[in-house]
Amino acid sequence: MEAFWISLAVIFVAELGDKSQLMAMTFATRFKPWPVLAGITLATAVVHLVSVGLGGLVGDFLSTTAISIVAGLAFLGFALWTLRGDELTEEEAQKARRTTRSAIIAVTVAFFLAELGDKTMLATITLATQHGWFGTWVGSTVGMVAADALAIAVGRMLGKNLPEKVIRYGAAAAFAVFGVILLLEPVFSGM
Repeated sequence: MEAFWISLAVIFVAELGDKSQLMAMTFATRFKPWPVLAGITLATAVVHLVSVGLGGLVGDFLSTTAISIVAGLAFLGFALWTLRGDELTEEEAQKARRTTRSAIIAVTVAFFLAELGDKTMLATITLATQHGWFGTWVGSTVGMVAADALAIAVGRMLGKNLPEKVIRYGAAAAFAVFGVILLLEPVFSGM
């Protein structure tokens, strides 16, 4: 039980202000909150399960340079994609509002990629080297989902008051900044 509470607290705090929260806010302006939360939960559960497995197997010996570079390039791609924008026909927009499956898939894939090599993944690996894997997995997953649920609530409120162009430019800028940070991280960690 100790592993659960420690992991929940550490990951909740680590997630505050993280790129995942910005993604959660962005997705919440486009989709209904429950599919966004479901996608976050699925991605987080899988990434954190892998993390505790890695923590149990290799502990502190895992090199994250390659993962950081791939994730950084992916985020720069997300920035360009977001900046370009997608136009939906009215029929497509109605279909998107009615279905939750496509939202869950989009959010799950985006969050899975975003969490690879992220500080919460690394924190979960580290916690798993010191505590039981199951408590660490459940606690870290609950901590992250709780922090992102907070971001979804904020995103829903902002989405009603901000023009779509501002949201798109803001999301593209956030993706670009985090992409650059991820690409520079291996350079500065080697110093």
